[in-house]
Amino acid sequence: MILEALGSALLGFALAWAAVQRLADRLPVRGRVLATGALGGVFGALVTHGALGPGHFLATLIGAVAVAAVLLSLLIRPSSHRLRRSAAA
Repeated sequence: MILEALGSALLGFALAWAAVQRLADRLPVRGRVLATGALGGVFGALVTHGALGPGHFLATLIGAVAVAAVLLSLLIRPSSHRLRRSAAA
């Protein structure tokens, strides 16, 4: 379980780092994004390991990356060049 937790934290951190590099203008502070990715990976590994049980190392890492990606997607703000008026205006 220690290797799963460490691997999932590293994968979540790497996913968050890639998101910061690609979407820096649409994400909050870099530290918050990196921490969210790492903690999301660990939480995803915990949930996946609890659902599948021991012996599913690859599936646990896939679940960790999926949960980290979902949590990171919640941090993305809308782009600033979007039209802010309603259709009725």
